Amino acid sequence: MLIKWCGHSYFILETNVKIAIDPHDGESIGAGLGTCREGADLILITHDHYDHNAVEMAAKRESRVIKERAGEFLVKGVKVKGVKLFHDKERGARRGISVAYVIEAEGLRVAHLGDLGHRLERDHIESIGSVDVLMVPVGGTYTIGPREALEVISQLSPKIAIPMHYWVPGSFLPLSPLSEFLRFVERAVKAEGALEVRRELLPKETTIVYF
Repeated sequence: MLIKWCGHSYFILETNVKIAIDPHDGESIGAGLGTCREGADLILITHDHYDHNAVEMAAKRESRVIKERAGEFLVKGVKVKGVKLFHDKERGARRGISVAYVIEAEGLRVAHLGDLGHRLERDHIESIGSVDVLMVPVGGTYTIGPREALEVISQLSPKIAIPMHYWVPGSFLPLSPLSEFLRFVERAVKAEGALEVRRELLPKETTIVYF
């Protein structure tokens, strides 16, 4: 499986199908910020906010779009499970829900936590299940921050954890930069280009991989 980061919380997963998660258009979140425009077979939207729902960036004629939906889905042999989480610590009272998606393909389980705004509860952990690769927000303000992100990573114990939803130069969003998260991390590896993930090459202990 190839994992490509397109900035913010936007990822492209390439397996036997191409999956886009939380596409954004670049310009609406920062002057001159890049993004990806690729035709995906499946587009997953964790919540319907402008910096996560630019479906047009990944759409093609036959794309299937799943938006803010909990439950289980099967798309061209790829299993997808949506787990309802919250965008804040008040169980969605301030910012609503954010659905985490767990994707199963090539013997791997990849989870994208969307704009998670709280530590996970036991039922969330059980619903998400075992995770090989985890995309987790770390920038604070609208989501969990660096220390909470590390707690969530510990709760799910993925082999690879990828930070997302943090401030980058040019961004309009009041988020913490990646460096604020990385200063609490013992093992971190920078991915050069797309990240290739294979079950037999997964690290034995949780490793932070950033783009």
